[in-house]
Amino acid sequence: MKLLGAFLTRDFLTQISYRSAFVLSFVGIFFRAFTFFFIAKLVGPSATPMLGEFGGDYFAFVLLGIAFNSYFGLGLNGFASSLRQAQTTGTLEAMLMSPTSVSRLIIGSAVWNYAFTTFRVLVYIVLGLALGMDLSQANWFPALICLLLSIVSFAAIGIIAAGIIMVIKRGDPLTSLVSSVSALFGGIYYPIDLLPDWLLPISAVLPITYSLRTMRKTLLVGAGFGEIWGDLAILIGFCVVLFPLSLWIFRLAVNRARADGSLAQY
Repeated sequence: MKLLGAFLTRDFLTQISYRSAFVLSFVGIFFRAFTFFFIAKLVGPSATPMLGEFGGDYFAFVLLGIAFNSYFGLGLNGFASSLRQAQTTGTLEAMLMSPTSVSRLIIGSAVWNYAFTTFRVLVYIVLGLALGMDLSQANWFPALICLLLSIVSFAAIGIIAAGIIMVIKRGDPLTSLVSSVSALFGGIYYPIDLLPDWLLPISAVLPITYSLRTMRKTLLVGAGFGEIWGDLAILIGFCVVLFPLSLWIFRLAVNRARADGSLAQY
């Protein structure tokens, strides 16, 4: 906990030193929320039949999709971004030469980002409530379990991306591709039922598909474990397989970079 606290303090002080960017990141939330608020008015009742399992409200559907997609974006890019920052500031080699394990360094480097993202998600939810989103039926405990599983599965993909960057020094094409595929097939802006049958297998291999479906069902219609157990089981499978694999891949990448002397190269 002392190590995580040190990472949290360091990254918090770094964040608030850029005050304009800190404030503008919240301004963007208001613009996105109001944009989809008015789009939802345009869509109107015509979307209700497609959103029946999520309560029928498109604004609530899309706002939760955008909010919780923040965790996916962070998982995908946050570890690679922290790695690149440590390389450019010259602190990566010093951290890796410390007695701290690689896995703890990876987790510590993301503590502030996840705390900040959680606060941003809460801002989305509060703003959504102010604009009429109904969470009166929300079942919070299953939603929390789903969120934790989602964070771990998303983080695993990001750690793999960070390991690739450690070796090839460029990971933008990979992360951009995964992000674009998830935006199109993951059900962020519309239910995946709109997709043709031959594209549904792509949605089936994306953890964000199961994450958003369970989050919406638990928060919007009060679904319990009995209704979401299938999606939760798949998320658990992602966590069990991907997270240990991601740490193993990252350790391999670090060892290779140490061997060829390219740790500080970027």
